[in-house]
Amino acid sequence: MTNVRSESPVRDADPAGEQAPLHLTSASGWTPRTWLLLVVLAGALFLDGLDISMVGVALPSIGADLDMGQGQLQWIVSGYVLGYGGLLLLGGRASDLFGRRRVFLSALAVFGVASVISAVVDLNGLIIALRFVKGVAAAFTVPAGLSIITTTFAEGPARNRALSIYTVCGASGFSLGLVFGGLLTEISWRATLGFPGPVALLLLIAGVLVIPKITGGAFRWAQFDLAGAVTSTGALLLLVLGVVRAPVIGWVAPATLGTLGVAAASAIAFVVVEGRHRHPLVRLGILRSMRLVHANLSGALMFGGYAAFQFVVTLYLQDSLGWSPLSMALGFLPAGLIVAASAIRMDQVLDRVGTPVLMIVGFAAFLGGYLWFARAESGMSYVEFLLPTIILLGIGFAVTFPSVTAQGTSGVSDDEQGLASGLVNTSVQVGGAIMMAVVTAILTSSGSTNVPGEPLAGMDTAIWVVSGLSVVGLVGAVVVASLERRERREAAILADF
Repeated sequence: MTNVRSESPVRDADPAGEQAPLHLTSASGWTPRTWLLLVVLAGALFLDGLDISMVGVALPSIGADLDMGQGQLQWIVSGYVLGYGGLLLLGGRASDLFGRRRVFLSALAVFGVASVISAVVDLNGLIIALRFVKGVAAAFTVPAGLSIITTTFAEGPARNRALSIYTVCGASGFSLGLVFGGLLTEISWRATLGFPGPVALLLLIAGVLVIPKITGGAFRWAQFDLAGAVTSTGALLLLVLGVVRAPVIGWVAPATLGTLGVAAASAIAFVVVEGRHRHPLVRLGILRSMRLVHANLSGALMFGGYAAFQFVVTLYLQDSLGWSPLSMALGFLPAGLIVAASAIRMDQVLDRVGTPVLMIVGFAAFLGGYLWFARAESGMSYVEFLLPTIILLGIGFAVTFPSVTAQGTSGVSDDEQGLASGLVNTSVQVGGAIMMAVVTAILTSSGSTNVPGEPLAGMDTAIWVVSGLSVVGLVGAVVVASLERRERREAAILADF
């Protein structure tokens, strides 16, 4: 177990000039202050996940009330994803350089204020702009919060316990977002936009009290990779912008190809800059870790498939089957409950089972859920076509998400924890943005008219594409697990000599 104390002894300074606290263990368990710190950090991640999925339920009501067409409505979701996915790398490195406490609290304040304002304005453009601001704020709170955990809790059982609680809260936020969205939309669509605000501000007050104030030297601007920040942020923003606009303007439209081309050029420039800078935004050597690269790819596949599937099912239930937002929320509730309940034991599972093995289980559950839903036919009951899928997806998310986060940050030095967590979360969000755009293009380009009570046009193709992602994730996890087993066997043989 680990105690978190602001008065802890210190060790080597990190790039922000902060002194990273020693990892302390105690047989007496975690103090109330430790638990409150974890509640603040996990609560912020819960709000981030909640905000992504909750607003989607309210889009039809927002469109009807503010006379917003589909082109504008998609930006209420895409604007958030654009800010979130585009600036996560910068947010991760900023937490390492400027101070994790400072970055986390500042971004949480911006998130809360933007939530409150977005709930009371009527200007379409301003609502979309505030959604982008909230996404940017989340891009800073997530890696900062995760790096506070990984630099406070010692690697091993204590960190696994903290990470399992933390990541399960994030997964629960996303899974329960539909439930909250359905309940709040019954009151008002403004409640879905404003609900995170007061909660974020309460977490901010608690965070000021419990997040340790760690003193150290001053930040030097020479340490900041400005060119890397510009090229990486530009590449990610343009990539996400290109894929979310493509279903509307076309994948081969000059604007789409131009945007993606500039994104690719920016990415190449970023790699060149990072190879030459003394203090790179992303130390390219970190990508030599097979486990870290595998975690990032798995995160993109997992969330890309899940987010795309949830989008398709949401449209099917509401537009084709005529379910109300509340009915749909209750239909997805079992998945959220499974994810939330897994927090009790997931740390013990991470201690005993290798993360690649857990990813095998998780991707197999995802694949089973998607294939079961592919059987959906007109007239099937909820228990026949959706409940088994929801249960399997809940298991998959509960097992895979914590494994991806734990594997993506293990073995990384304290001064690069913000970078590692930023990479993981960037992969997750970019994977979600790309697959949302892909399935949207599949649904809108089918050329068929949707018939009430029948599967959506193009839905079967979208489900098979999503299933293919889980197959790739499953195969990758099997390969990595086999390689690690071979390495352990060879190490044991060498140890005998």
